[in-house]
Formats: sequence, C-alpha cells, structure tokens
Amino acid sequence: MTRHTGRKASTRLLRVTDDTLEAPVLEHTVVEDAPVDLTELVEVMSRVRAAIGSAMTGRPELVTITLAVLLAEGHLLIEDVPGVGKTTLAKSLARTIDGRIGRIQFTPDLLPGDLTGVSIYRAQTHEFEFRPGPVFANVVIGDEINRASPKTQSALLECMEEGQATVDGTTYPMEAPFLVVATQNPVEMEGTYPLPEAQRDRFMARATIGYPDPADEVSMLDRRDDGDPADAILPVTDVATIRRCTAAVRRVHASPSLKRYVVALVGATREHPGVTLGASPRSSLQLLRAARAVAALDGRTHVLPDDVQLLAEPVLAHRLVLSTESRLTGRPATDVVAEIVRDTPVEPAGGRS
Repeated sequence: MTRHTGRKASTRLLRVTDDTLEAPVLEHTVVEDAPVDLTELVEVMSRVRAAIGSAMTGRPELVTITLAVLLAEGHLLIEDVPGVGKTTLAKSLARTIDGRIGRIQFTPDLLPGDLTGVSIYRAQTHEFEFRPGPVFANVVIGDEINRASPKTQSALLECMEEGQATVDGTTYPMEAPFLVVATQNPVEMEGTYPLPEAQRDRFMARATIGYPDPADEVSMLDRRDDGDPADAILPVTDVATIRRCTAAVRRVHASPSLKRYVVALVGATREHPGVTLGASPRSSLQLLRAARAVAALDGRTHVLPDDVQLLAEPVLAHRLVLSTESRLTGRPATDVVAEIVRDTPVEPAGGRS
C-alpha cells in the first residue's frame, strides 16, 4: 500500500443481484487525500476521543495510543485477560468514524479464505466472482488471534503490511483507513499458537488495558444498565475525514536529531544484554510515524522527544526476544525498554545536522 502519495486507491463494496445469488463485489476508485489543518484534526479527534470515552471506562492513555496507531496507518495488538474491554474499544472506534467493521473470531479450524474471501463460480456468466471476507473493512477486529493456526495467521500478513489481499492470483486493495485491532489472551495458552516474531513485528503497537480501579468499575456497571454502550455510539466523523487526517500526520516535521534519537533507541535494543533479538528497522519507521501522530493529536507541527518516549514501550516491547536469563528472572520486555529510554541521551535541539 502506498502511504505517502496524495492519491490513494480504495475499494468499495457493491451489491450485485440476480435470480439466484447476491454477492458483494469490489469497485476500485481513487480518493484524493487533501490534508486537514491541525486545528481541524485536533477538533475531530477530540470528538472521537469523547465518543470512545462514553463506552470505555478509564485508561485515556490507551485511547491516545489507539488513535495514534489509526492516524499513523498501523495496526494494534491488545494483549490482556478476558472481559476488560478489548473488543469494546475496537467497536467503539469503528462506530465513531462511521467505518465498516469486520469481526473475526479466530479458532483452530479457521481457514485463510475465511479471512480474505473466496471466488464463487456463477453459472449464469460462466465466470468466477470474488466474495470479500471480513478483512475488507475499515476496522477489523480479530478476537484471540493466537487461537488460529500459523497458516491462517499468515493470511493477515499481506493485508496488514501491503494493504491488499491476493486471492486466486488477483490482488484486491483495502479501503483506507484500514486498521487491524487483534486481541489475544496471554493467560489461557492451551491450544493456542503464539504469534511468531515476524507477525508481531507487523503490529505498530501493543497495548494492555488492565483491570479498572473500583470507581471506574462502578461507573462501568452504571453504563451497562441499558445494554452495551458501544452499540449506542453515533458517528462523529467519517472515513474520508480520517484519510485527510492521516495525510496531515505525514506532514508533521521530524528533525534530523529527532530521527537520530529514534534510531539510537531502536539500536540500543539490539545491544542490550537482556535481549537476544532486538527491534527491526521497521520498528524505527513505525515509532517515528506513531510519534508524528501523537504530535498532531497535540496540535503540534513537529515531533518532540517526549512523543517518542511516550510510545517507546508500546511500539518496541512486543518486538523483543528476551535472553534466557531475562526470562528466568521474570524480567518483562517493558522494563528493558524503560531502561533503554532512561539511558539513551537526547541530542540537544540544534545539534549536528
């Protein structure tokens, strides 16, 4: 998927009906992405944040990370125990932007075609017609992704990295925005297939929700009296505006010294004694893109080291393979990243160019 051009191919689902079959087909269009100004971006994202907050209790920093991943054109992995609101967060986001929602419940018997779609033979035309799968949506919710086989998990790789799916030799682009929000349960691991390093690297950020504090949990009980609050959310913007917001994020300035700081942080993960496999060059790109999005959410035209530090843990920790000693002592990857952030100096503004 081309991320840095003014014109972006998108895909729209149409309905085709005959006497025997109704099937969605894909029509390709070209969408002009005229960037919004940052004042409008902040106003739009404030409405989105407030709408999500009406369904989610607490954790405003999690909403910030989610919006940053959306605007940076990445994907989000939420790793937490059941029942803390992982799916509610994804559903709420999709409803606020008036986007299509694709829901995939990953199970051991799920096949790649169940995600991407299949070609069906139409006797009337003597041709095959493609029926898109649930991955063709603006926000794709993948529940318990680690319960599917590696073959099915890999079907998401092309979609996430390239913004397209190839079925029977034909490539179909996704419509922007395209965000995969995958969840996995780190506790109940029996019968699961842990995500390999290559697939974890495709997720821009990993987040956890955690248990709410007592006051927030009481508030959650009040909100649930009339049903799921996510179902009551009304759109506060649309996907066309989100595309214009992502175009604005690409224009946020990152100085040469800031880019060197990003590279220094990522490079330190490869040399840390508690890490066997450090973060990839892809993580440098994604950390910078996410930092641009956070700066834009704050209404700034430039990225600060604070933006990078805020995102270092969610963007880098899940990519690290810890050493045997770290695993035996129970040291989490988040502690390693926190140590790297603490020990990596920030180059003064106006330093070497």
